[in-house]
Amino acid sequence: MPSLLRIAVIGPGKVAHLHAKAALQTPNTQLVAVYGRTFHKADDFARQYGIKAYSDVREMVEREKVDLCLVCTTHPAHREPTIAALEAGSHVLVEKPLASTLEDCDAMIDAAQRSNRYLGVISQRRFYAPSMRIREAIDAGKIGNPVLGTIQMLGWRDEEYYKSDAWRGTWADEGGGVLVNQSPHQLDLLCWYMGDIDEVYGVWGNLNHPYIEVDDTALAIVKFKNGGLGNIIVSNSQKPGIFGKVHVHGQNGASVGVQTDGGALFIAGRSSITDPPVNDLWTIPGEEKQLAKFIEEDTAFFNTIDATVYYFGLQIAEFRDAIRQKRPPMVTGEDGRKVVALFQAIYESTRTGQPVKL
Repeated sequence: MPSLLRIAVIGPGKVAHLHAKAALQTPNTQLVAVYGRTFHKADDFARQYGIKAYSDVREMVEREKVDLCLVCTTHPAHREPTIAALEAGSHVLVEKPLASTLEDCDAMIDAAQRSNRYLGVISQRRFYAPSMRIREAIDAGKIGNPVLGTIQMLGWRDEEYYKSDAWRGTWADEGGGVLVNQSPHQLDLLCWYMGDIDEVYGVWGNLNHPYIEVDDTALAIVKFKNGGLGNIIVSNSQKPGIFGKVHVHGQNGASVGVQTDGGALFIAGRSSITDPPVNDLWTIPGEEKQLAKFIEEDTAFFNTIDATVYYFGLQIAEFRDAIRQKRPPMVTGEDGRKVVALFQAIYESTRTGQPVKL
């Protein structure tokens, strides 16, 4: 592996600018190229960052000797460029969700295995200090077995947001609504903390967005393979946005939680992250008084960084290290598939009115 990890962006849209900035700020990496289906858009993007533009993924990877591609296309369009990049010899890190269908997930995972390359999915909220703190507490046995996990993500998306890109709010081009676009971060944390899912019963609706085809709200009850239970409430219908929270309750009665998002939720290209991620629940025996300290420390740190870029950089750096150490990244393609399986099960359960086994 060369001293500098050579990185390319696939899909020069709004979120791609955050990934490009993160790559530029990550040590021992070099941003070298961008691919776009429409060459002039890729070229405009390339001029901003002093890199080369391409309209063919394989040519880009081979000519630029790309080590890692960051896929930032729309969700249903993740599969094709991901497989092309993997087969051309690059590792790939895909913006969430990994895909909008399990068929696409499986094709991408299979391509990574055949190519002997790593596939990961962007889940930068795992890298928040309060999120990591929960994982560490679970691993240390401080709450016993995690037996109840809950998500509450109550946000807002207005008509202007859905009109900002033609693909938004459509089944064909977005692949779904709040479940596919806004909630994968929280769904990922739930699966990370609670483990594999056994069964899902869910419903979705469109409460106050008549100008879109897809879900703006979804609820689910989850049974986990470890015997634990879960509850999911996600929505884009609470103006101007309230919070996103993931809580885990342990068999010994102790509880831990993270507020990943507060107030108006972040929108790439339109807004910044306004509230720091913090632990909002911590009742581990003997550690109850730590909560105030955690909040103070995490808030102070948040005020020293650009959170819209910083955590992408942490995940890129971890993926860089995984490539060099020849080990799977912290967030794998299989982890991304679990999230897609979960939201697809909620859609299927709504169609059939029955629980869905995973």
